[in-house]
Amino acid sequence: MDRLGTTFAALSDPTRRAMVERLSRGPASVHGLTEPFALSQQMISKHIAYLVRARLVTKTKRGRESICTLRPEAIKTVSDWAISYRQFWEESFDKLGEVLKRMKEEEVRDDKQRGE
Repeated sequence: MDRLGTTFAALSDPTRRAMVERLSRGPASVHGLTEPFALSQQMISKHIAYLVRARLVTKTKRGRESICTLRPEAIKTVSDWAISYRQFWEESFDKLGEVLKRMKEEEVRDDKQRGE
């Protein structure tokens, strides 16, 4: 799987997205990330490992604690990808709007020619 695919796979899970959301406010210990979830420490560790493999998060030791930190450049990659599709869709909708406007103008013109 390519890097972007790995990133999206990591973000496809709601628990991992919640962890990313939490880490967007600053680093947190593994224990701190465990608290809001009704999951075992083992499951939380698996989720964190997935985020680390996807390079969304770094995990470092600080004494006896492991600290997780969000890698903003990884999130920027997702953002850049999404923005390119947003531009595509906005341009497509603009073109569709122009076509609909011309069709409506032609319809009004045809109605006037028929005396309606």
